[in-house]
Amino acid sequence: MALPEPKLGLVISYSYLWRHESEAGLVEGTKDRPCAIILVVRKAEGDGATIVTAAPITHSPPHDPAAAMEIPQRVKQHLGLDGQRSWIVLDDFNEFVWPGFDIRPVPARPGRYEYGFLPPALFEAITRRIVELRRQGKGFSSARD
Repeated sequence: MALPEPKLGLVISYSYLWRHESEAGLVEGTKDRPCAIILVVRKAEGDGATIVTAAPITHSPPHDPAAAMEIPQRVKQHLGLDGQRSWIVLDDFNEFVWPGFDIRPVPARPGRYEYGFLPPALFEAITRRIVELRRQGKGFSSARD
């Protein structure tokens, strides 16, 4: 199966590089995880590359509850994720040229690289929270390419 087109709200399997890993000098993520595409920019000039910004999904409760949003269980079921509590982190992102080197097949779904889409209302709430955090000067992006 071919790679999906990068679209807002699409949850992909990705080798995510956390801020603390980047700051420690690592250049590769240590674990593949679901990540939501929160921004897609298609360059009009140059090579016409598509730049994607992805936010990680984790089981770890957030250190700063304002910088994460819990994913409802019914959304996790819709995406085919496990039943454990999970959060999407809203102040730590990876930016990369699509498709990049770090997109991974979804476990137990041969040939698939995506879990599906976040519901529009949840994606809207996520983007509102990210904008609020940016206004407060919070947020970090690791360029992966």
